[in-house]
Amino acid sequence: MGLMWQQTKAPLIVPLLKLLVYLCLALSIMLFVERVYMGIVIVWLKLFGRKPEKRYKWEAMKDDVELGNSAYPMVLVQIPMYNEKEVYQLSIGAACGLSWPSDRITIQVLDDSTDPTIKDLVELECQRWASKGINIKYEIRDSRNGYKAGALKEGMKHSYVKQCDYVAIFDADFEPEPDFLWRTIPFLVHNPDIALVQARWKFVNADECLMTRMQEMSLDYHFTVEQEVGSSTYAFFGTAGVWRISALNEAGGWKDRTTVEDMDLAVRASLKGWKFVYVGDLKVKNELPSTFKAYRYQQHRWSCGPANLFKKMVGEIMRTKKVTLWKKLYVIYSFFFVRKIVAHIVTFVFYCVLLPATVLFPEVEVPKWGAVYIPSIITLLNAVGTPRSLHLLVFWILFENVMSLHRTKATFIGLLEAGRVNEWVVTEKLGDVKSKLGGKTLKKPRIRIGERYVLVQCSRLIVRERFRFKSRSHYLIVNRVHVLELGVGAYLFLCGCYDVAFGKNHYFIYLFLQSIAFFVAGVGYVGTFVPNS
Repeated sequence: MGLMWQQTKAPLIVPLLKLLVYLCLALSIMLFVERVYMGIVIVWLKLFGRKPEKRYKWEAMKDDVELGNSAYPMVLVQIPMYNEKEVYQLSIGAACGLSWPSDRITIQVLDDSTDPTIKDLVELECQRWASKGINIKYEIRDSRNGYKAGALKEGMKHSYVKQCDYVAIFDADFEPEPDFLWRTIPFLVHNPDIALVQARWKFVNADECLMTRMQEMSLDYHFTVEQEVGSSTYAFFGTAGVWRISALNEAGGWKDRTTVEDMDLAVRASLKGWKFVYVGDLKVKNELPSTFKAYRYQQHRWSCGPANLFKKMVGEIMRTKKVTLWKKLYVIYSFFFVRKIVAHIVTFVFYCVLLPATVLFPEVEVPKWGAVYIPSIITLLNAVGTPRSLHLLVFWILFENVMSLHRTKATFIGLLEAGRVNEWVVTEKLGDVKSKLGGKTLKKPRIRIGERYVLVQCSRLIVRERFRFKSRSHYLIVNRVHVLELGVGAYLFLCGCYDVAFGKNHYFIYLFLQSIAFFVAGVGYVGTFVPNS
């Protein structure tokens, strides 16, 4: 076996590893150039750029004595929801609290709930607001075909929608400020070429646990840098906000062919020549997934959907004649290929598979600039969005590498249109848990070691399995074991041990830390938990 290994290693495995390393280095350079480019643009915007109110015509809406409220455009507010027991009151209450002439706004609750009890609660909440004089519609349908996109599409078919000029879409955990429409609608009224106005997300539970802090770091970079650069340079980005209904219809309306219906619509509208505006200082409260299970499902959808959309639309993007060549290149190369595909694949394949493999195969060398300098600069550039969390940078790197396993898997599923390509699992929202616990202080997960039992004290808990220790009346609650994470963790740990014993790369510190991160995720000890009582 040793002889066979030696005969296979030199002519086959080593050249293959070298080829993969060169490929990943090339992809790393692409990612590095993209990050540096966005960094330069955002610095220029901060120093010399103008706010959206200065770049586009913006005037506050004013009363007209002659026309009265008819001078204001009709606005539709859509709230799609599915079994949202914990947050339905928050989102409906926030939407009904929007400041706008009462006869010029319609709140539309699109309830796809399958739980009869939750359905009744949502309907009662709508009736409660209707009794206060709010123009609110409670809409249901026979099936969940098309999931969220299907619900939004069905909602646009009602007769009263034909009177509306603009539509604002809020997920079930979103809480817009009362002045939201006063700040966004003027962009659409005074600039007929603008299709969409997007606000920034503000995370109400960012301090819930370490996992939500990690998410905040990633999403703050997305909104602080990616959205700003996309809006300021090519007037394009890929999420929903307040839409001009005529632009939405011209782009083909909502489609359920992917799990990123908002990005799908934004790309199609962009190809029709419409522009988008991102208002970074306008924030809408929403909730981050704080259980590992919910976050994994969300990241699968957010990684699989764009890859699948890229495959379906790349030809259409290249053929369109309504946008410039540079904008086509930006959407195909920068927005889709580098950010939605390369970023995920490089992070996992290069730093969690190939780099550890070079310990076992010393003939394969990775230059220091590829192993250290480029990832360090990219990491620092990503961290600028959340300066308050700079001290958590190491944890963020380890956590992002763990999640890159699922993002890479989801990316290939999207590109290959494999089994879970259209899987839609609604992100679990937990709302205000503190009030549900009777005002008790929430405790972070803690493991007590050194006794004959392990007690996990948590603020949030998804109960899957329960083990009672005979010596103590305490429970160890385990969400579930994740085999992929444990497998990658074992691989990294073995590579680290080999590097300590025989290696010369001194990668073992990184390998041990990363293996611990995978092991922690593998046993489900990530995020927060919900009490079962």
